[in-house]
This record gives sequence, C-alpha cells and structure tokens, in this order.
Amino acid sequence: MTTRCGYVAIIGRPNVGKSTLLNALMGQKISITSKKPQTTRHNLLGIKTEGDYQLLFVDTPGIHQHEPKAINRYMNRSARRALNDVDVLLFLIDRQKWNADDEDVAALFNETQAEKILVINKVDLMEDKAKLLPQLQKLQAKFPDAKLIPVSAEKKVNLVELEKVIRSLLPESPFYYDEEQITDRSERFLVAEIVREKLMRQLGEELPYAVTIQLERYETTDKAIFIDVTIYVEKEGQKRIIIGQAGERLKRVGIDARTDMEAMLGAKVMLNTWIKVKSGWSDDERAMKSLGYDDD
Repeated sequence: MTTRCGYVAIIGRPNVGKSTLLNALMGQKISITSKKPQTTRHNLLGIKTEGDYQLLFVDTPGIHQHEPKAINRYMNRSARRALNDVDVLLFLIDRQKWNADDEDVAALFNETQAEKILVINKVDLMEDKAKLLPQLQKLQAKFPDAKLIPVSAEKKVNLVELEKVIRSLLPESPFYYDEEQITDRSERFLVAEIVREKLMRQLGEELPYAVTIQLERYETTDKAIFIDVTIYVEKEGQKRIIIGQAGERLKRVGIDARTDMEAMLGAKVMLNTWIKVKSGWSDDERAMKSLGYDDD
C-alpha cells in the first residue's frame, strides 16, 4: 500500500486563528485557544491518520514584529523554526485585516520551498460575499505560487476542501508516527497548557503574558490522577489579581481546568494550584529555560 505523510505548518500573525484551525482540522482539541494574541507559545504537533494519509499539523506561535521581551523572541524563533523541512505551508490570514505582522509572515511565506496554501479565515463574517472574489484575485497576484482557499476555522466552513488540497500535496512516505497517536506532546505538557488557557480566558489584556505554568506533580493511581501545578507571575499584585476576591477567580480556573483534564484523560483528576512570584521571568533567558521555554 502506498502511503503519504508530511509536515503541514500553520503560520500567521498573532490571534488570526491558527490554533482554532488546527483543532478544527484535527476534529478534536489539541491546542489551547483564547481571544487574546500570543496564546500559543510553543510549536505543537497534531497527528491525523486516516487511510493512506498521515497529516502532521504544526501549530506555531504568532509571528510578530514587537519583541519587547525574551519570551517574544522565543515565540518568533519557534514559529520560524517550524518553516524548516515542512512539506506544506499554510499561511492563515484574516478576511479583511492586514497589518505589518502579516507583511513579515508574507515575506517568509514567499521564500519557502514548501508547497504553499494561503488560507483566508473568517469568511463567514463577510456580509457581502461578492467582495470575496476581487479580494482573492488581489491575493493571488500577491502570492502567485500559492493555492487560495477561503475558510471559517470556527464554523468549520470549507475545511473538507482545504484538507483535500493538503492531501494532494503530501509526498509518498511511510508514516512517521503510530496511527493511534494524536500529538507529540506529553499529557503533562497538555494539562499545564489547559491551566494556562483558563487563566488567559479569565484575565485582562496584559496580565496573561506575565503568567506561566510549571507542573510539579503528575501521579496516577487507581482512584484518580493527582496533578499539582505552580502558576508563576512577575509581580505580587498580579498574584492577588489571579487569586481574586475571596479566592473566587483561582477557584473558577481550577474547576474549569479540572473539567477539561478529566475529559481529556478519561479519569478523575485531583488538581492543586499554587501561585508564586518569579520577578522578570519573561525577560530572563535562564529563568525561561527552567520553566520549559527551551529552543532545543
């Protein structure tokens, strides 16, 4: 039997919907999402095996110009590293918005030797669908080597067509992963990300970027999985905000996170959370490595 397998990287500026697209293509939640930019901090692999095809989707942090801290530089390095040795590159853009970050990604997109697909997202929100055709014509002129496919990642519009085109571009190759595997990340990584997602959704615009998670304990027993995580922030005031009045915000984060963990793991979860201040961690390369932000 001839099989096809290849890496399909999803790139784009922050908050354009890359993780939502990955989850929609996978048919299940692999990558955390929120409405805030730069939710994704690490490259993450989604493995989809169906019949003769294995699609290896690489979700990446949003590529952005403004790099005020070490964590921003880390995210940009991670996203750019995903461009190496991929077979298909998806450049996800918004149906109407285009900014300097998009221009940066466009330059990388045009330089790659991979097969190119320009994915125009959120087309379901266009009130006048007649405007889409001239927009597609302009984009085709800007990216002559790319195939253009309009979609809605959130509403799952036209994703069957997108996957059909991706499959047509994959090289003949044996599968790289077991057919049952859905990601290269460990359960430990995924549960920490779930906690961070719940925090991102609960907090205001700035604070989420001062927050990171470290898993302290992951122990499986016959009765439950015991998980302890530490939430690191940069200032004492941020710690108080996360705890909330009478501990209500942290309690809500814990309840929501535990619900998702139990659904993912198929077991009862006993979750404990602590908050610690680690001043300036997001602009300290050594501190970031100790917290799992390692280029290797």
